[in-house]
Amino acid sequence: MAAPLPVEAPQLPLFDLEQHEGELIEGDALSVLQSLDDATFRCCVTSPPYWGLRDYGIASQIGAEQSVDEYLEKLTRVFREVRRTLTDDGTLWLNLGDSYTSGGRTWRATDAKNPARAMDYRPPTPAGLKPKDLIGIPWRVAFALQADGWYLRADIIWHKPNCQPESVKDRPTRAHEYLFLFSKSERYYYDYASIRELTNGGTRLRNKRSVWNVNTEAFPGAHSATFPPALVMPCLQAGTEPGDIVLDPFFGSGTVREACLRLGRRAYGIELNPEYANLARRRLGGQCLRTGAF
Repeated sequence: MAAPLPVEAPQLPLFDLEQHEGELIEGDALSVLQSLDDATFRCCVTSPPYWGLRDYGIASQIGAEQSVDEYLEKLTRVFREVRRTLTDDGTLWLNLGDSYTSGGRTWRATDAKNPARAMDYRPPTPAGLKPKDLIGIPWRVAFALQADGWYLRADIIWHKPNCQPESVKDRPTRAHEYLFLFSKSERYYYDYASIRELTNGGTRLRNKRSVWNVNTEAFPGAHSATFPPALVMPCLQAGTEPGDIVLDPFFGSGTVREACLRLGRRAYGIELNPEYANLARRRLGGQCLRTGAF
């Protein structure tokens, strides 16, 4: 009699979406995402670490690469997994800010208004650029994701009326960041009516424009101003329905989770930095039901 074939152990997911209303998973975004099933989330709203602007002192952190190309490659791999885990009608809302070349400097001094700006490393000036050049990070990422298969549907200007002052005297103070809308498929879920805005006279509704005026909001304990719930809410309203599952692979202090709670959506986050994971737990209290380690 032939020996029975070995029975493979079932591959259990890292967390059970049906048993828990919300999760925070500590770990590397790429590794955690690779453990999840296809078509798990309806929407992803996130703001990954910007390149060359912060040093969190965490091994394998994204944003501390020595080259822009390496940064783009890492983000492309992460968002390739995000695309796989989205439903076919799912969307990605991606917030990114830009940066300038270091001009050959290898460190950055502290700033009294923003101590988190201090860094003991600076990446070298990317090939083809010059000292003081604006790098164009958001668009480089957008084009990389577009080339990898995403549909690039909109570039939204996040205008910050209360932007941080800059002491520069040879260019305007930067008062905006980008919020890109990507879709997994040519046709996707987008509830335009839920985010219509009043005209200047306030007499009728119109389709939401591509410039959003939203103040930044500091959160106690965060190293820098987090992207505010008011920026996240329209993304969730347009990209999801009540009860949908939302992903934030760069969870930070938990802004997306907070916005989801307000709108009746379920949020799942991944965060590499233990300090930020603890901050999110304190911020969300009992709403963060379980923390896993990966």
